[in-house]
Amino acid sequence: MFRPKHRSRRTSLVAVLAVAALAAAPLTFAPGPAAADGEDGTPSTITPTPHSERQRGDRVAITPDVTLVTGAKSDPAAVKVTAAALKAAGAQRVTTSRKAPSGTGSLTVFVGGPSENPASAGALDSLGTEGPDGLADEGYVLALGGKGAGRIVLSGADPTGTYYAAQSLRQVLPHRTAPGATVRGLAVRDWPATPVRGVIEGFYGTPWSHEARLDQLDYYGAHKMNIYVYSPKDDPYLRAKWRDPYPAEQLDQIGELVDRARANHVEFTYALSPGLSVCYSSDEDLKALTDKFQTLWDIGVRQFAVPLDDISYTDWNCDADKAKWGTGGGAAGQAQAYLLNRVNQQFIKTHEGALPLQMVPTEYYNTTSTPYKTALSGQLDKDVLVEWTGEGVVAPTMTVAQARRAKAVFGHEILTWDNYPVNDFATGRLFLGPFTGREKGLAEELAGITANPMIQPYASKLALHTVADYTWNDAAYDPDASYRAAVAEAAGGDAKVTRALLAFTDLSHSSRMDSVEAPDLSKLIKGYWEGSVPAARLTAAFAALRDAPATIRGGTEKGFVEDAGPWLDSTGAWGRAGIAAVRMLEEQRAGHTAAAWTLRQQLPELVAKAKSYRYTDLNGTKVPVVVGEGVLEPFFAKVRDASNKALGLPPQPTGTTGLPVYNGNTPDRMTDGDDSTYFWSSRAPKSGESVGVDLGDEQPLGSVTVAMGKPGSTDDYLHKGVIEYSSDGSTWHALGAEFSGRATWTADAPSGATARYVRARSTAEQPNWLVVREFTVVRTDRPTVSGGPAAAEGSSLAAAADGVPETAYRAAAAPASDDALAVTYPAPRAVSSVTVLRPDASTAAKARVELRVDGVWRPLGALAGSVTTLSAPAGARADAARLAWDDGSAAPVVSEVVVK
Repeated sequence: MFRPKHRSRRTSLVAVLAVAALAAAPLTFAPGPAAADGEDGTPSTITPTPHSERQRGDRVAITPDVTLVTGAKSDPAAVKVTAAALKAAGAQRVTTSRKAPSGTGSLTVFVGGPSENPASAGALDSLGTEGPDGLADEGYVLALGGKGAGRIVLSGADPTGTYYAAQSLRQVLPHRTAPGATVRGLAVRDWPATPVRGVIEGFYGTPWSHEARLDQLDYYGAHKMNIYVYSPKDDPYLRAKWRDPYPAEQLDQIGELVDRARANHVEFTYALSPGLSVCYSSDEDLKALTDKFQTLWDIGVRQFAVPLDDISYTDWNCDADKAKWGTGGGAAGQAQAYLLNRVNQQFIKTHEGALPLQMVPTEYYNTTSTPYKTALSGQLDKDVLVEWTGEGVVAPTMTVAQARRAKAVFGHEILTWDNYPVNDFATGRLFLGPFTGREKGLAEELAGITANPMIQPYASKLALHTVADYTWNDAAYDPDASYRAAVAEAAGGDAKVTRALLAFTDLSHSSRMDSVEAPDLSKLIKGYWEGSVPAARLTAAFAALRDAPATIRGGTEKGFVEDAGPWLDSTGAWGRAGIAAVRMLEEQRAGHTAAAWTLRQQLPELVAKAKSYRYTDLNGTKVPVVVGEGVLEPFFAKVRDASNKALGLPPQPTGTTGLPVYNGNTPDRMTDGDDSTYFWSSRAPKSGESVGVDLGDEQPLGSVTVAMGKPGSTDDYLHKGVIEYSSDGSTWHALGAEFSGRATWTADAPSGATARYVRARSTAEQPNWLVVREFTVVRTDRPTVSGGPAAAEGSSLAAAADGVPETAYRAAAAPASDDALAVTYPAPRAVSSVTVLRPDASTAAKARVELRVDGVWRPLGALAGSVTTLSAPAGARADAARLAWDDGSAAPVVSEVVVK
């Protein structure tokens, strides 16, 4: 999985083996810059950012004929990339020669460092540029300039360095269909910050396809990443069936991956995970493991790993291990070191050209000293590399100090298994934001960095681009700049597609490393509510979301479109809903109540459509996809509350918590009235942490019910806790005694109690996560609804005055003589108006609106249209309003009766 920080050169082997692979390995290139970039005198941006890049005063010309001067050992892959880049820049004929042509009428390009092509040294001297001596492995020098048409020199500290110089040249040269472009002179001196940089396919869930892996290996080479670790958790031949040989077809595919990796200067690493069933002391299991490695060695694999993560080390797989080592973490560390040392001595050391063995410890996620780590540190061979995920399985940050502690506690060189942008723990999400939270200087402390990607290989490229940038040059790394370069590359340099991708990916920006979701849209929404952003600008942002899917589908690679399909569909639907929401608010602000009500009736269906899209996982489960988590749904909740306020309705309760969210199961689902949806935390609540509701304003309290747990997760509830209420969110009062041992709790508030906030707070540590299906607070001043006609099946009289216009009372039949629908309050109240809301298509029923004042029903007027607002007599105090239906008119439908 990893290479040592100071490793011996192995490039001659790579170069020899790459020759055979190149013919069958079509190299794919990221788009180069437009022609104008090469002609305006400014070099294009090279990614990853070089450590040293200097513009020269001269320039080179892309002539019709170009000579590539190569040496006997020039890297074949570098030659191929260079030739392709020159042809893409407009060169018509690229000829390979061992000698530079005389004269300066055509462009001459020298490929190969001192060990590959001696002629490059003189070419660099003629340009007054220092060679690659003294650079770290894989470093390179790239120089463009000279007289006449000029010359270009690609000189690596080793063949991989020369290959990376070719990848940089590819970015510098313009894209032209004809010769004649000129490019300003340039001198680049560059090297990697950390020796090992790449990707570990180590997630749970649907493994990548063979085609996707081949594509990824091309991508890694183009971005100067040099390792790919084959470790998909759901490949049975890596874990459950680790002793079994691969079927011939699958072994052939792995061989093809090895060849493609080598052609891209990427080390293919095979990681076998025997921990579920291995007997550490068994000679037979040792032989099974090394025999498996031998089959991989025979197809070209030279790097091996033995991950022992995500297993139990308290339960032995055989009695012999318990008899040999006893029990506990220290015993497990000894047993693992014993097996790994035997693999190291009997396989790695006996195979010339094998790179150091790597392992993933069972305690891979912190730097706490334990008996397990002590045993592993003291007994594991020192040349075995240890992988570590940081402080936490998905570490929000990694620092130099943490890395140093890891090296000290494990007693070995450390290579990080960085769990970003992996999404197997949140399969409803795409993590599309840049690599963040890693301190500058971290890369230099490590043997290397490998990133664990998403289940979606093509969608992972955006984040992996930024990982490549950080691991190559962390000192110059700018997450936002790197990310925008990744998006532009994915868009093929097309400005319209780039804008669409930026709009789309903004809604999948947040992660455990960066809590900020939808930073661009969030700023606009915040400004809109504050009055600094006009409605037209926010509408345009939602229109961009609406239109982004079609643009992306027409302008990005097929794999990305397939990976992101349901998230693209959801984004487009949220855009349509957002446009309607802003229009509704603006109609409302303009006093156009009927038009606003028409738009509001569209919103539930639009939002439901946006939330309807599903991702199908490995087991066939339909997982709701999530975009704009914590941004979009709160926006629509605030839109609803603004509409309610304008209509005279009370605010709706809002779910709140400080707990992290699992897989899109956000707190708003506690208050949506649907027992089948739920909030779900992504870890166990600690003592003092809580979930609750914000009622929107101070109001009288009745009963409070917290329904927790769900089928399949029946123990995910607060095992010990208390229900509390507060007026200000600071001073809290207990609502009944502490509860424990049940998933559903109800408490009644004392007479006269009022509050804005209600919460359920944990009072003890627990191992289980938390599910809350519904958090219901009943207020004592709510009206009751009586009368008729009787409600149809699936409806209720109460829906006519429940404060939720999206629910509706639907009568089962036309009204009879003397039928009336009465809304009665617990006590008389000052009333200024009565508003009746009805669905646009259900306004045929006729009725008189009446108000009961001092026990007498007083007529206010007749229903008319979908919105009827009638003024009450001045100073009226009423305890009820009613709709007195005309005998025999159409069956009534009422969304809400609002007594204001």
